[in-house]
This record gives sequence, C-alpha cells and structure tokens, in this order.
Amino acid sequence: MDTNKLIELARNYVTLSNDHNLPFIQPLFADDATYHSAYFGEYKGSTAIHAMMTSFFTRFSDAHWEVTKYRGIEDNGVEFNFAMTGMDTSSGEQVKRQGLERIYFTPDGLIKHIAVLKPHN
Repeated sequence: MDTNKLIELARNYVTLSNDHNLPFIQPLFADDATYHSAYFGEYKGSTAIHAMMTSFFTRFSDAHWEVTKYRGIEDNGVEFNFAMTGMDTSSGEQVKRQGLERIYFTPDGLIKHIAVLKPHN
C-alpha cells in the first residue's frame, strides 16, 4: 500500500478518536490486532482493544490528540508525534501527554498493531 493511503488511514483513525467514535473505530482493527501503550499497557485482539478504548474514553471524556505531521515508516506503518489533552475524571486533573504513535496496517488496510511510546523512546 502506498504511503499516502497509509497516512490517510492513520489520519482517519485520529479523527475518529478525537470524535470518540468507537462504533467506527472498532472495525478499523484486524481481529488479531495488538496495541501497546507505554501509558496504559498491552492489549491483544480487537475485542480487548475496544474494551480498553471504551474505558479510556469514559475516564477522559474530552480527550483530544493534536498531530502536526504524519510520516510513512517501514512495514506498512505510519508514525506521528502527538500531544493528548483531557480531564482525568478519576482524579479531576487536567492531563497533557506527549508521545510518539506508530500504526501498522495489514495489506487490506486494517490496523494490525499500534505502539504508543513516551517522548524519549
């Protein structure tokens, strides 16, 4: 798949995430997808990923990701730096996190793996 198409898929995922649109996010993942976050742990399978995202959006009901540039990387991947902001409803504190996210796609355009890294990784 060409880099522009991969970037379009990644941009769509971020847009849907900013909209907290879980019904449209869930089918973007391959059934056997994996998700690793330096902040929230590791999840295997689209069902576990969806459950984690449901919990995340409950905890951060106003979460928003700011992304300035998407870059194509090896293995049908896209990476981008992000700044995530949101109110943590469990503590009442405003949170701002920065990091690097890498999204890898299957040849059919489904998400097969996401890695969320802290800024220094």
